[in-house]
Amino acid sequence: MRAAPVPPAELPADLRPLHDEMDGYIAEHLKGFVSHRADGALVGPFAPMLRFPAFGRAAWTYTKALIDNTKLPKPAHEVAILATGAVFNSRYELYAHERVADGVGLSPEKIATIAAGQRPADLTEEEQAAYDVAVTLAGGRQLPQSTYDRAIKAFGQEQTAELIYLVGGYCLVSLLLNAYDISVPGREEGLPDDEKHAAG
Repeated sequence: MRAAPVPPAELPADLRPLHDEMDGYIAEHLKGFVSHRADGALVGPFAPMLRFPAFGRAAWTYTKALIDNTKLPKPAHEVAILATGAVFNSRYELYAHERVADGVGLSPEKIATIAAGQRPADLTEEEQAAYDVAVTLAGGRQLPQSTYDRAIKAFGQEQTAELIYLVGGYCLVSLLLNAYDISVPGREEGLPDDEKHAAG
C-alpha cells in the first residue's frame, strides 16, 4: 500500500471534517464491507483522498454527488460498478461491491460472473444496458449509438447521464485503488482470518 491510511486522531484539524463526512456517508450508504482499519483510519479509496486532499477533496465531492443524486435502479447501479471494477481488475473495488451488490439482490452467480469480467446471460434489460455502457466506457472506447440508445430506452436521459458519470467516477476510484496498491482488507484492518479468507 502506497498511501497509508491515517488514523482520525492523527489527521490535521482542517482534514477532520472531510474524514467525518466520508465516515458518515460510508456508514449510511456503503454498507457490508470493511472500510476502516482497527484504529479508525479509513481504507480503500478514501485513504489516498485524505492523504492528498488537494485532489482528494474534489474526488470525494464527485463521489458524494453520485451518492446524493442516485436514481438508477440499485441492481443496474451495482452491475455498472462491478463491471467497471472488473475492467480495471481493481481488487478492493470488487471486494466491496460484491457485498453491496449482494445486499441489493443481485444473485451470487451474476456477481461472480461480472467480477470475473464476463457478461451474465440472465441480466435484466436494465442490467444489460448498464453492463454494456460500463464495459465500453471503462474499456476506453467510444460508446456506440445503439448502446447509448438502449440505455436511453431503459433509463431515460437523466438516469443515462447518471450512469455515464457513475462509470467515470468508478474509473477514477478503480484507478486510485490500483495506483496505490490497495487490495482487499486483512488483519491490519481488524478482519478475522476466516473473514479475510472469504474476502480474498
